[in-house]
Amino acid sequence: MLARSNWKYVILFLLFLGWSLGNLDRFIINYAILDISKDLHLNASSTGIILSSFFAGYALMQIPGGWLADRFGFKKVITIAVLLWSLFTGMAWSFASIIIIRFLFGLGEGSYFPSASKGIAGWFPQQERSRAMSFLLSSGTIMGVVTPILATQLMQTISWRSIFYIIGAIGLVITVLFVFLLKEKQQGEKTETSAIPAKQMTLKEIVKTPMIWNLFIAYFSIYAINWGLMSWMPTYLAEVRHLNLTDIGFLSAIPAFVGIIGMFVSGFVLDKLSDGKDKTIAAVFGLLMGVFLCLMAISPSVGMFIVFQSAVTLLFSFNVILIASAPLKMLPESVVGSANGFINTGAQAAGVLTPMLIGFLVQSFGGSYNAAFALLIICALVCAISLFSIRPAKVVVETQNAVK
Repeated sequence: MLARSNWKYVILFLLFLGWSLGNLDRFIINYAILDISKDLHLNASSTGIILSSFFAGYALMQIPGGWLADRFGFKKVITIAVLLWSLFTGMAWSFASIIIIRFLFGLGEGSYFPSASKGIAGWFPQQERSRAMSFLLSSGTIMGVVTPILATQLMQTISWRSIFYIIGAIGLVITVLFVFLLKEKQQGEKTETSAIPAKQMTLKEIVKTPMIWNLFIAYFSIYAINWGLMSWMPTYLAEVRHLNLTDIGFLSAIPAFVGIIGMFVSGFVLDKLSDGKDKTIAAVFGLLMGVFLCLMAISPSVGMFIVFQSAVTLLFSFNVILIASAPLKMLPESVVGSANGFINTGAQAAGVLTPMLIGFLVQSFGGSYNAAFALLIICALVCAISLFSIRPAKVVVETQNAVK
């Protein structure tokens, strides 16, 4: 029988498993959209709207999902989330229906990350939370390796609708595992060691903390880059670099593989760095992301393009882990679901706007992606400025004042 003290690893693995499935669906649409666009005769703007529709629902559910996890516990919220998104997966038959279903799918998945943050804060001590968060978020980079290869191969053998039916069936199996194996931290079991007193805060008090807004803006900016690249790079590589599906699949997996390494290393490094130094390094990495995005735009070969994209992914990994784990370390456990839900709303708002905006820019500039890369470079600079502005000593004072 597994000791109660080690059950946290089972919880983390289950959270990882569910988030892997969510990431698989979010990523595979970026490849399936090639066939969807052909079947439905869509232009770049319509394609961008489909890619953004998921994030509209996802973003709307971030804050309510975090609040629900704080109020009712993360197990109930996460289990219902996986059940709902599994039921909505694959239900589409027209342009309008795809937009509606992807929006509903986003609502179903939207509460997962803030609820999982609540679970990590409840089960893991402060000095282990960046590592736990890096393991959870590594599911995204692992799926970033698996999805391009899997999607491009499946698209050549079965229809895009069949792919989503399979994903939905897997989700129902994971829902059953959550019902029987996912557990809440028992009352009286303490893990909280944050710098802020464990007094209940309201959402209004959370958003009065300047750090929260810095992290919100930084997360919006960095995920604008992530979703911009994830959603449009397959199309870019096909239309501009003239690659076939198989080549796109294997080349797209390279930056994602680099991201896996970056996620795991970042978690261990961040748990060792002092507050202040970690955010300064992240700000510098934000500036470097802008440099490498510029090099991607002007790279003379596909090989160099992938090298520069891999560098962007590595820097992105460090910054994502820092932003996602900062509330777990600096705020009371009782509010981390709501806080991360609010911060993650920024990331998902970027998911709503960026794919759609890039689609409009590409169409407006006659198929050129130069304006799209310029947009992503600006986002990297905004991320750097937001992280530079965080001062950990002031955060503690400001948050203590917010709870008085």
